[in-house]
Amino acid sequence: MPSSPFSAGPAPAPAPLTRRLVTPLATLAGVAAAFAYVGTVDPGEPGHYPVCPLLRITGVYCPGCGGLRSAHAFIHGDLTGALGSNAMAVAGYGIFAVVWVTWLVRAVRGEPMRIAVAGVWWWTLGGVLLIFSVVRNLPFGSVLAP
Repeated sequence: MPSSPFSAGPAPAPAPLTRRLVTPLATLAGVAAAFAYVGTVDPGEPGHYPVCPLLRITGVYCPGCGGLRSAHAFIHGDLTGALGSNAMAVAGYGIFAVVWVTWLVRAVRGEPMRIAVAGVWWWTLGGVLLIFSVVRNLPFGSVLAP
């Protein structure tokens, strides 16, 4: 019996391991290079990095304000200082680590990495960032300010 032109046929063989690892390892190298730069060039010293435009114009801290100081403290092992500079950034470092390890494991196994996030999670993240931004700019939330 002839095969149908619409049959899927056998699944293609996964790419060689080295090819599957290039993208996750290159991503890690880029992130590590950025952290290495921020770890060596202190964001607390004036003149090395631009000031947040929102902070400069309005005096209001955005959700990213303190992120470079947080990364600098994190690189130097000062978790308390990192959390004090930008707690949301530290949470982002953890989320990145989990996603990256998952990506690497799936690449080694030859499985595709697909992240499908439901809209409710994007709205939740936006709400959390908005609340974080508002609270860190209020007097009682000064502990969250960088």
